Amino acid sequence: MKSWVAVPLLLSLTLAACATPETRLRNGLNNAGLSKAMSACMAERMVDRLSLVQLRRLSALGSLKDKHVTDLTLDQFFRKVRALKDPEILTVSTSSAALCALR
Repeated sequence: MKSWVAVPLLLSLTLAACATPETRLRNGLNNAGLSKAMSACMAERMVDRLSLVQLRRLSALGSLKDKHVTDLTLDQFFRKVRALKDPEILTVSTSSAALCALR
């Protein structure tokens, strides 16, 4: 009987662990100044295409936000991404932004 309790708990923890990188990235993009809709769309695409290390680097962009700016332009965002000096992050970010902008 105890194993029946452990299975749903283990399953929910596993699912939560899978969702964490996307949530962190979405929040990081939003904190960096991108709109909630753009952040959610981009994070959904990018989480499957980048490594965890790359996702952490991207989600840290939120710490660079100018407190006086309400929305970051994509040009400003890509300047920050280029500063990471990771061509794969730039490529995935650019394609995700383009596809999400067309939605």
